[in-house]
Amino acid sequence: MSVPDIGTDAVPLARVLRGGLVESVHAGHVLVLAPDGSERLVLGDPDATLWARSSLKPLQAVAMLRAGLDVDGTALALVCASHNAERGHLDVVRELLAGAGLGPDDLRNTPDWPLDADSAWQWRADGHGTEPLTQNCSGKHAGMLATCVAAGWSTEDYLDPEHPLQRVTRDVIGELTGVPVERVTVDGCGAPLFSTTLRGLARSFGRLASGDGLEARVGRAMSGHPWHVAGTGRDATRFMEAVPGLVAKDGADGVYAAGLPDGGAVAVKIVDGSSRPRPAVLAAALVVAGVDPGLVEPVGLTPVLGHGAPVGEVVVTFGA
Repeated sequence: MSVPDIGTDAVPLARVLRGGLVESVHAGHVLVLAPDGSERLVLGDPDATLWARSSLKPLQAVAMLRAGLDVDGTALALVCASHNAERGHLDVVRELLAGAGLGPDDLRNTPDWPLDADSAWQWRADGHGTEPLTQNCSGKHAGMLATCVAAGWSTEDYLDPEHPLQRVTRDVIGELTGVPVERVTVDGCGAPLFSTTLRGLARSFGRLASGDGLEARVGRAMSGHPWHVAGTGRDATRFMEAVPGLVAKDGADGVYAAGLPDGGAVAVKIVDGSSRPRPAVLAAALVVAGVDPGLVEPVGLTPVLGHGAPVGEVVVTFGA
């Protein structure tokens, strides 16, 4: 049986320079859509089936709102987040659960340490181990649980792909991306993961950033509260802080998606799964989409270090 291979039509997107030599090359796929949906840039295959990982969280949040979740602002941003588990993140997750009459023990996501190094150190120093609360997807899972309570659905089995919440989520992802879900697996956090394409991902983020209704509600929460979507020092937060109205979400294994207030959008997949070139590639793609380079290039700058000092950088292979 043949297995779809995301690497088949990948092209070089970024070169890693160290001491004036190309040390490594990251290949992948990039799609930039204009506000009218036409293609401004296509590199690789934008229609290859892929796992968008945490870049799907905003679409999952739309599904939760449609199913009865009623949150906004920082709480809705946390539902879309891959957060650092800094204190402010955990406070909002606890509040979201408490509002549904639940607590951290009801979370079913995979236990993990905080992503943020300082927060992880403090968590250990306080005598804690890995917990679902501090795993970066706990906001999404808290939102799923709160949705189940609002809709009158069971909470114990909310991760079952056949649970009513997950059936709604699958339908909403297919609708917003315009790509029927062909495959379902399990994400790292334990939630069902639904397939899509870069074209579908870009299309959906354009709707989040420029549309109306519940999609716009999610987009406004993210762009209005970028720290809650990721955290201190994270490039997703920095991109949204730099570009007014931008809706951006990173995903594991080299995925990034972003939508602009004019309806333009970008989607990226690095096929080796590396996160290193993602900021530089996203910044270059946003410039192609019409964003001022002065806003995003500082965020995309990725130095290569030698003994703690810059000795090179990640350089993209394309530009506006």
